[in-house]
Amino acid sequence: MSDFVSDFWGYYIAALVVLSLFWLGYVLWTQSHLKLPKGEKAQVTGHKWDGDLEEYNNPLPRWWMGLFYITIVFAVGYLVLYPGMGAFAGTKGWTSQGQYQEESAAKEAAIKPLYDKYVAIDIPTLSKDEEARKSGQSLFLTYCMQCHGSDARGAKGFPNLTDNDWLYGGSPEKILETINGGRGGQMPAFGAAFGEEKVKDVANYVLKIASKNYDAVRAGRGEETFKQVCVACHQADGKGSQTIGAPNLTDKVWLYGGSEHTIIETITNGRKNRMPAWKEALGDGKVHLLAAYVYGLSHKEGADSAAQ
Repeated sequence: MSDFVSDFWGYYIAALVVLSLFWLGYVLWTQSHLKLPKGEKAQVTGHKWDGDLEEYNNPLPRWWMGLFYITIVFAVGYLVLYPGMGAFAGTKGWTSQGQYQEESAAKEAAIKPLYDKYVAIDIPTLSKDEEARKSGQSLFLTYCMQCHGSDARGAKGFPNLTDNDWLYGGSPEKILETINGGRGGQMPAFGAAFGEEKVKDVANYVLKIASKNYDAVRAGRGEETFKQVCVACHQADGKGSQTIGAPNLTDKVWLYGGSEHTIIETITNGRKNRMPAWKEALGDGKVHLLAAYVYGLSHKEGADSAAQ
């Protein structure tokens, strides 16, 4: 696909390239006919450096001119084979993107067997293999740490993968499903529907079921709204649903923060987050190894499963 918005620019650049080559050839040809008359010495041009260093008007050396002719011939051949003449792609059809894809495919084909050998091993067993764990950690630091952190403890809006709190479930099958297909989490905004006061009431009811400090009067009013609207996702007991990725509001794990201000912000504006799908980019072998590494983070002996 051409980078030019109009065909004119492709022709314009091609014309400049051709004219430049002709001009260089012409200049070189005119200089090749300059010779000093027999017995005559070259004159100085009048340019001086450092007092005594002068420039003589000698004809160009033949060997240098020969090299220059070769570069022009090389340029013509190159421009026929490769892109450089505006929109003309060259007879070889080379592109930097195509070369990158070819080299990436070759590299992937070479290393694919190294990862595919792990696919036959179940994830709980693989998570305890030291060699597999190191390979999985390397993949994690390459593809996952940008969101979940190098220690996998996440950040605001990005889940902690080292505890036992899972929005969609932490079984080997669910972790594989998450990495393969990605996740799209969304909570609708209720600020316009509830109004400021009702939002504060619901926020205080959430604080109540989370065993935090709350305003009893507001929590009492907010309970009715919660049971009318919020139970659809978070269930009547507020423990959420892993089926749809609705978080448990009764524990101390908060993806965006559990202060009254943050809860009000969440109810008012809603939340939207997206984890990309990695199956196509990484392939089954790498995804399987990543899943085993992530599974192992929260299934270590004596692992701390406390909330972040």
